[in-house]
Amino acid sequence: GLQNRRLGVRSPPDLPFRAVRSTFAIADEPQKTQRKKTQLDFEMNTPMRTSSLDWLKWFVVLAIAAAAIFGNWYLGEQSLLYRVLAIIALAVVALGVASQTEKGAAIISLLKEARTEIRRVVWPTRQETTQTTFIVILLVIVFAIILWGLDSLLSWLVSSVIG
Repeated sequence: GLQNRRLGVRSPPDLPFRAVRSTFAIADEPQKTQRKKTQLDFEMNTPMRTSSLDWLKWFVVLAIAAAAIFGNWYLGEQSLLYRVLAIIALAVVALGVASQTEKGAAIISLLKEARTEIRRVVWPTRQETTQTTFIVILLVIVFAIILWGLDSLLSWLVSSVIG
């Protein structure tokens, strides 16, 4: 696959892998001059090394979320502005704790890579967008007229057969 050619393909954060070096011989070369090459294989069933405190961090995140929900309910008579600000503050703290875990760091890395990819996108110009929009509208109108004509024809045929 692409991983074997070292094209920079990475597994998603929730699919752990461990790199293992293996060797193979090139079949086209004669036996006595056969040389060894290394190849990078990925074992998808080998779990990644995780921090023993990650579970505690996720528990803290859940506790903060539960506190935000309970606080919003308990302080229901307070101003909506204060409750929203408190929930936002607790969400920021919870996200900060979650980002310190292995999966949180992987998600942040994924978001940074996605942002880099978005910067590489060539967005259409205003003229291209306008022209494409007009083509789509024109095709919708044409197909609507075709469907209206077929519907009218079929209803005329059915009404003439039925009577």
